[in-house]
Amino acid sequence: MKVEKQTNCHFCGYLCGLIATVEDGRVVDVRPDPTRYPYDERIMAGCRRWRMNLDVLDGADRVNYPLRRVGERGSGQWERVSWDAALDDIAARLEALRAEHGAATLASMIGGPHTSFWPLHRFMTLFGSPNNMGIGQICWNPRIWMDVITFGWTVEADIRPETGCVFIWGTNPAESDNSLFWRTVLKTGKDETTKLVVIDPRFTRTARAADLWLAPQPGTDCTLALAFLNVIIDEDLYDHAFVDAWCHGFDELAAHVRSYTPEHAAQVCGVKADDIRMAARWFACERPSALVSGRGIDQVGASVAPTHRAICCLRAITGNVDVPGACVLADASDFIQEADLELTLEHADELSSRCLNTAETPLQCYEGYAQVEALTERFGRKLPVRYLTSAHPDLVLRAMETGEPYPVRALIVEATNPLLTYADTHRVYKALMGLDLIVVLEYYLTPTAQLADYVLPAAGAIERPTFQAHGGVGNIAYGGAAACAPYYERRTDYEILRALGLRLGQRDAWPDATFEEAIARTLAPAGMTWEHYCEQGMYFRPPWYMKHEMTDDAMRPKGFATTTGKIELASELLPKLGGARLPQPDEPRALCSDAFIAEHRSRGWQHVKLMTGARKQPYNASMYLNNTAFRAAVPEPVLEMSRRTAEDLELVAGDTVQIASDSGKALFKVATITMADGVVQADYGWWHPEWPWDDREGGMWESNINCLTSCALDQTEPLIGTWSYNAIDCMIKKTDETLSWEELG
Repeated sequence: MKVEKQTNCHFCGYLCGLIATVEDGRVVDVRPDPTRYPYDERIMAGCRRWRMNLDVLDGADRVNYPLRRVGERGSGQWERVSWDAALDDIAARLEALRAEHGAATLASMIGGPHTSFWPLHRFMTLFGSPNNMGIGQICWNPRIWMDVITFGWTVEADIRPETGCVFIWGTNPAESDNSLFWRTVLKTGKDETTKLVVIDPRFTRTARAADLWLAPQPGTDCTLALAFLNVIIDEDLYDHAFVDAWCHGFDELAAHVRSYTPEHAAQVCGVKADDIRMAARWFACERPSALVSGRGIDQVGASVAPTHRAICCLRAITGNVDVPGACVLADASDFIQEADLELTLEHADELSSRCLNTAETPLQCYEGYAQVEALTERFGRKLPVRYLTSAHPDLVLRAMETGEPYPVRALIVEATNPLLTYADTHRVYKALMGLDLIVVLEYYLTPTAQLADYVLPAAGAIERPTFQAHGGVGNIAYGGAAACAPYYERRTDYEILRALGLRLGQRDAWPDATFEEAIARTLAPAGMTWEHYCEQGMYFRPPWYMKHEMTDDAMRPKGFATTTGKIELASELLPKLGGARLPQPDEPRALCSDAFIAEHRSRGWQHVKLMTGARKQPYNASMYLNNTAFRAAVPEPVLEMSRRTAEDLELVAGDTVQIASDSGKALFKVATITMADGVVQADYGWWHPEWPWDDREGGMWESNINCLTSCALDQTEPLIGTWSYNAIDCMIKKTDETLSWEELG
């Protein structure tokens, strides 16, 4: 008998609604469900990923049973074992390592979008380790930290028909998500009454919709933002009433930006001074104005915090704060907040005493979190702890390598492939090879999984219920039910981590046997049942605006959750952490030492600016390269550059080039596109899922841009620890080598 079930795609973070046809427990068909999020048939019509949901359920390359390593680490030799045998042995080995080295001996690496973060964070909390790693320092965390320090909480763009101007800065939603947001941007670009400005070194699909495209040199965004502020203040375009009532430090900011003229920024950024003036005037005068930023800013290393601070100031002095059509300060969630699901705050003192970050990144640590939470808790809001205290990879890798300040000997990897997606692949590889225990929760035998002691088969898209709540900083969640029970012996990540927790004495902290029950418990305070959530596909309450003007019982305005109760253009908190009151750009990271540059130049190499990681459909990071249709459409990794840059480098489209830094090298095909001159952009995440592991280790060394990158703390952003992917450098030279991607053709 066939039945239809509402479920959700899980091949990006937006969890679009699907209807699955199920027969005898097996899914035989899927199609979009326009009655549930994202409520727009055109979105899924333009997406190629959702069609994978049916094929991957029974894919020949899926991991279906627990696997235990039987050869040397990295030998690719496995045996199938039972769940009890795997979990019992993992728990026993973790307990033994904890007894020998302390709880901080366990680290974790987590990614997305195909996972739920808080179960792993809860497990790490209860085990006693602060050493959860992720990519937060280069994605999401910098914006969240600077929003909260400036406004008292996070802000989100609130694009509406009345929005007069939209800035899309350092993100390309046409490729990165194909979501409801992109459709909103596309509509905005076609609206003659709304000005759309796209700021990106590459002329992206998003830029094609713009009224004005600005292509700054990578890493100069802070200077550009300060120039916008200069124009708005110099031409008296700022919102006097809002600044006088609700902004702290305006006179300091005005004096600070006086030297950041459009002419100065034009020299630094490579953008026309008149275009800078035009964009600034639009943002100030075509109100309400909204601004959306992305990873292009989050990954500029030392300048990341000042860039986000300058953007916050841009919103503030134009009065585009918590008003319809501009931005909205997110509401705290009605459902259980992420911080309470993690259980981290209850153990914060214990975890803080073992935190590697404290002396190195004074904001991204438990002490920094506590200073910010002291302000936000006045409004009943808790930031997610584990994201914003996540251990810096440089420090955890150092503890793996040297045993200092204590040995990190075990690792749990979930929903990420760090040999492709973490900086400095050579270093990550060596560190992992030396560990005593590696456990990987995965769909496939990725390069990282091939180094594990155990690979545990994770239930994937439409086999598991979903709940996306954006880290608990907003009052929205979406997702729904699984279409079927997990195939073979796969399990949800929640069930795997709970089972380990029960074996390690955490029973009281895991009252819910299934993830469905856990989601139901999470939603209960909001008055929504699990059944209603699955029918609706989301929980959402429209936001309140102008919350700072709401009054207490004594009729005093509520204000902002900052030290002064106002928007802090000049920060009172950051200097206490070693930061600056006002945003100041910093120097880009150097991947290539002077000696390396000189030696390679002597052999005909050239030194160029490098940016990496631009999102491109249909891939996402190192995922979906096993889809043969995708590979046919996008068959090889490319190094993009403008035609002028190619001419300067004596290259043409289709040439094979080798790029290198002190850390390593990689091979790419040249592609010419419209983008800023003097810059090259390298694809990332490329490997050969179809290759046996013993055939060049899955191809991860050939075209892996992270063979060149570094997360070393010496040139990172000093408060958060953000390393650089978008404002770095490399050496480049044409080569006669043949790429393996060509061999396949």
